[in-house]
Amino acid sequence: MLKKFLAEFIGTFLLVFLCCGAASYTAGYQGYLGTVGIALIFGLVLTGLCYTIGHVSGSHVNPAVSIAMWVAGRLSTLEFFVYICAQFIGGIAAGFSLYALSRTFSSDRLSLFVANGYNLTGLGVNGYGSASSFLEISALGAACMEVILTFFFVWVVITVSAKEEYQAVSGIVIGAALTAVHLFGIPFTGTSVNPARSFGPALTVFVCKGDASALSQSVVFILAPLVGGLLAAFVYALFLKDGKDAAAEAVGETDDAAESADAATPEAAGAAQTTEVSEGGEEAPEVQETSSENEETDAQESIEIQETGSDD
Repeated sequence: MLKKFLAEFIGTFLLVFLCCGAASYTAGYQGYLGTVGIALIFGLVLTGLCYTIGHVSGSHVNPAVSIAMWVAGRLSTLEFFVYICAQFIGGIAAGFSLYALSRTFSSDRLSLFVANGYNLTGLGVNGYGSASSFLEISALGAACMEVILTFFFVWVVITVSAKEEYQAVSGIVIGAALTAVHLFGIPFTGTSVNPARSFGPALTVFVCKGDASALSQSVVFILAPLVGGLLAAFVYALFLKDGKDAAAEAVGETDDAAESADAATPEAAGAAQTTEVSEGGEEAPEVQETSSENEETDAQESIEIQETGSDD
């Protein structure tokens, strides 16, 4: 259990530190990376984590993934709480590490960027309304967006990781899914789909910079991804039950029905033959009557012989 805790802690720390750091230190400068670059960083980092800690903990590094695995019965209750604690602690540690790193930057250089409208120390926090990346989406819109994006991402994770034939490429598929949701979601909220990724930087900004706006909005970016993860688990259970595809189950039921029909055919034929024999058996009484007549005839002949013998 300790290895799993450490794996999830280190994995979440690296995901938040590298990806949110890139979003803060480079995406703040227009033209350096932008939406495509940040989306690729998230996907590539997660891909690397899948192949480094995946054999230890499954490389969840995301409470939304863990809650889906727990509901699907692929994670015990104890493991679920261990994973959640490790992920949030890893996210918080990464947030404070990012802030500590930003303190080593040139204050003159940072002031120059701020004067031109670029905040290189925002730590990649998520937001809506005036804190939205680009479109200033409302709180309701942000919640709906996060539920849908998390649902898609977690559904991919929980389905791909369940199939043995996909194990060799599962990390690539999962990383590609995270890249896809970031490509779409960054202009809306900066894309969370991960409560630990949102809470860590938001808490750091509040504690170290006294800005509570990101922390107050983080409620949306904690609850909405969890709802999306739960929905993914329910859909997974609907389409994939006990490791068998629903379509395969339907085919299996059809085959069973066909075998039952084939098995019933000889029984029906046997029953028909029995009926024919029973019907043909009506001649039996005639045979019995003939036997009775023969016995009476023999008895009469015996009596006549005895009488003849007496006369002699």
